[in-house]
Amino acid sequence: MDPRAASGGDARTKESMYHALTYATILEMQAMMTFDPQDILNAGNTMKEAQATCQKFRKKSTVADSINNLVHRQSLEHFTEEEIHAEICYAECLLQRAALTFLQDENMVSFIKGGIKVRNSYQTYRELDSLIQSPHYVKGENHLHFEGGVKLGVGAFNLTLSMFPARILRLLEFVGFSGNKEHGLLQLQEGASSYSFRSVLCTMLLLCYHTFMTFVLGTGKGNVEEAERLLNPYLARYPKGAIFLFFAGRIETLKGNIDAAVNRYEECCEAQQYWKQFHHMCYWELMWCFTYKRQWKMAFFYADLLSKENTWSKATYIYMKAAYLSMFGPDDCSPFGDNEVELFRIVPSLKLKIAGKSLPTEKFAIRKARRYLSSNPIPLPVPPLEMMYIWNGYAVIGKCPNLTEGMLGTLIEAEEALARSSATELLADDQCVIKLLKGLCFKHLGKISEAEDHFNYIYLNEKKIKYDHYLIPNALLELAILYLDQDRREEAIKLLERAKQNYKNYSMETRTHFRIQAALHQARSAPENGTHSGASAVS
Repeated sequence: MDPRAASGGDARTKESMYHALTYATILEMQAMMTFDPQDILNAGNTMKEAQATCQKFRKKSTVADSINNLVHRQSLEHFTEEEIHAEICYAECLLQRAALTFLQDENMVSFIKGGIKVRNSYQTYRELDSLIQSPHYVKGENHLHFEGGVKLGVGAFNLTLSMFPARILRLLEFVGFSGNKEHGLLQLQEGASSYSFRSVLCTMLLLCYHTFMTFVLGTGKGNVEEAERLLNPYLARYPKGAIFLFFAGRIETLKGNIDAAVNRYEECCEAQQYWKQFHHMCYWELMWCFTYKRQWKMAFFYADLLSKENTWSKATYIYMKAAYLSMFGPDDCSPFGDNEVELFRIVPSLKLKIAGKSLPTEKFAIRKARRYLSSNPIPLPVPPLEMMYIWNGYAVIGKCPNLTEGMLGTLIEAEEALARSSATELLADDQCVIKLLKGLCFKHLGKISEAEDHFNYIYLNEKKIKYDHYLIPNALLELAILYLDQDRREEAIKLLERAKQNYKNYSMETRTHFRIQAALHQARSAPENGTHSGASAVS
């Protein structure tokens, strides 16, 4: 799809708040996929223009240009329907500009400004939700679209705030703000089924939550059946829609149908040629699909394509190329004559900075690759399988005993090779990496005592670990999730609190804290209804 066509002509984006918001949203989606600085800048400027268009239609208030006084008046005749829609569009612009700010600039001032935009947007959605609940609210001709916008905002805030660890909320100065996951999901489900202008955005957010966020930032307990139910009507109506084919591929992956997923991703690539970013998203997923199948050459092929075509993180892509080469057998030829040690050595030089910080995955790859900088490097034992853990891939293959058993076999071979080799200063680190990954395989194969022993081994050998300190809190997290599955809730909570409080400054720390938060939510939810006892809704 050509985003220029979606603008419907530049003039309409200056006259119509919905044209302006739609065009800016499409450019923002493109920027989020490319991470290209110019795309981010264009999207930011267009969203700022959209906000200015919305501002023209807002109620001209003498008190700080706020709708707060209007909402709490007994009579709401001062609110025209157009002004109500202007508020919801304005809040959406603020929220999307904040998201871009976090990608765009290297100084902390912009980061904090992003937080201010988020808080302003949050407050506006709260007020508009109060307006809908008010007995004085009179539904206008297009109330369905207004209410859909409120459900999108209230749902998105509740869902995302419920996932955030407390320390991140403090960083964004969300003092006293809390999210209720169940309320957020319900709002988005109602928005998705309302046939409003924003129903597709509610659907997209739910699909992202169930198929990505719950895996990458959670414990891998996404509702795949619900995702499929949401997607099917769109897939039936738009069988060649690239984004719907992409989600169809992701759902097949999570169901354990890896071959069907590969077919869906290939269909997605064939469906359109304008946005190459969709191809790159598919290449990333295909790389992991072939990792799950332990087809290292095919996985290498997609890592290579990404390293040549996509700008998100060259360091990560080159690291993955080297990682797959390290899994080749002695008789396998490198497809392009690449040398794994040389590739690992160039990874640190490829570091990017976004919003003043390196991407966490990139930092992880750089730290792991540093051991190859010496003249006689100690090889990493199973680098692609370790990175697979970072993306929670074991929760994906856990549904497929044959894939899990195959992965376990590879890990046992690596463990035996490590035992045969000379002891080095990194031996404990490498042993513990393998123990963590083996523990996950044992868990998914139902071998609970073996899994427990492997996770405990890491905790008991904490003092021997030289560099890979991330292993200890993650072993505690995985042991806690194992206990939760056995309904040993109190033991699980103690482990999660220990992992949360006792460890700092380790690789992928923020992602681990998100997962700890998700596990704590699960542990503290009432078993009879699954609701969070300590959260209050944004409404």
